[in-house]
Amino acid sequence: MASVNGYGTPLWPLALYFLVVVIAGVGMIVVSYLLGGRHREPSTDIPYESGMLPTGSGRISFPADYYLVAVFFVVFDVESVFLYAWAVALRQAGWFGFGEALIFIGVLGATLVYLWRVGGLDWSTLGRRPKTTVIGRPHE
Repeated sequence: MASVNGYGTPLWPLALYFLVVVIAGVGMIVVSYLLGGRHREPSTDIPYESGMLPTGSGRISFPADYYLVAVFFVVFDVESVFLYAWAVALRQAGWFGFGEALIFIGVLGATLVYLWRVGGLDWSTLGRRPKTTVIGRPHE
C-alpha cells in the first residue's frame, strides 16, 4: 500500500481509528437519546443535595483571599513534586544538582516569606494592614 505522508508509513490505521472514534461518539449519543428517560415532574429541575430541599441560593460569595490561598497551595504543591523528582534522581544529579535544588528551595522560601509579609496567607480581618499598590500608597 502506498504511503501518503512520504515517510513510508501507511495512514489507513489513523483513518480507521478516527472512524471508530466518530462512530463510538455518535453511537453513545444516539443510544442515550433512545434509552434515556423522558419524564417531566415539578421536582426534575431542582438540584439534589443529599435528599434535602435547597434552602437558599447556590451562589455563595467567597472573598478573594480564599482563592489566593488556594492558588498558593497549588503552586507550592507543584513545586514539591519537582523536589520529589529531584530527590529520586539525586545520585545522577550529583553536587551540581544538589546546589541547584538548594537555590530552588531558597527561591521557594523567599517567596513564602514574601507572601507571609504582605499578608497573602492571612485570612483574618483584625489587625490587617491596608492593601498597598505597587507605588506604596494605600489602596482606596
